[in-house]
Amino acid sequence: MPELPEVEVVRSGIEPAATGAVIAAVEVFEERSLRRHDPVPGSFAALLEGRRILGAVRRGKFLWLPLDSGRALVIHLGMSGQVLLRAPGSDSDRMLRVRLHLDHPVHGELLLHFVDQRIFGSMAVDTMQATRDGLAGGYSGAASGDWSALIPSQVAHIARDPIDPDFSADAFLAALARRKSGVKRALLDQTLISGIGNIYADEALYAARLHFDQPADSLSRARARLLLDSVRVILGRALAEGGTSFDAQYVNVNGESGYFSHSLTAYGQQGKPCPRCGTILVRQQFMNRSSHLCPRCQRLR
Repeated sequence: MPELPEVEVVRSGIEPAATGAVIAAVEVFEERSLRRHDPVPGSFAALLEGRRILGAVRRGKFLWLPLDSGRALVIHLGMSGQVLLRAPGSDSDRMLRVRLHLDHPVHGELLLHFVDQRIFGSMAVDTMQATRDGLAGGYSGAASGDWSALIPSQVAHIARDPIDPDFSADAFLAALARRKSGVKRALLDQTLISGIGNIYADEALYAARLHFDQPADSLSRARARLLLDSVRVILGRALAEGGTSFDAQYVNVNGESGYFSHSLTAYGQQGKPCPRCGTILVRQQFMNRSSHLCPRCQRLR
């Protein structure tokens, strides 16, 4: 599933092509991709056509394009969603679900394709509301505007992510100290900290030498701080390398795959020796998925 680095790569790729563009036309090829769109205020196409895009914003794994109508186009990639930029006249991508025709004042005509094999991702036009802290709704690069302290209603419950400039480390550490659940479960709770999925959680826990089931409230302040630092380092490295890609399910806006999969230390490395101590890495059951760890370096204490 695309995680924070993958979505940020998409956001940063969309931003220069979409900001300032007018949505000239909308084509919907799969209605299931609009299941999170509320049709009462208007149809998906009617709320988009003729509107100007003001920027590209991300919080955690959610991406949205603020519109001059005061609403926003919210995009969630789900497990296999892709947002691809194409030139007019390009062949349609396989599994194309939604196509936006953009008219940009500098770049001219562009096509924005939403491609999704499993149709777990979605697009929706949503209302905007003020953020609880009065700060920017999410990360938007250099873009800013009157919409920056607003957030789509569908995203309002999502916590800030650790590379958001307005993320509060102290607030996160205090909340983590109150959690009795295992630390990995806490990392995956998008209402506590967003953007972290199974892959990057395993990598950060390995870096911090923590067992995935270690109770969060048992961590010392120093160890919790080390974990947060590890999360930020792992996400930063993945972002620099274009995200994690194991197959063609994830590509960025230009159709290029990420490369961080070649740098993974723990996730998917079961059966290989631990780079620190030489113990064989293992995979263990965790919720409805797996965790990957070193049984010696990451003992449950």
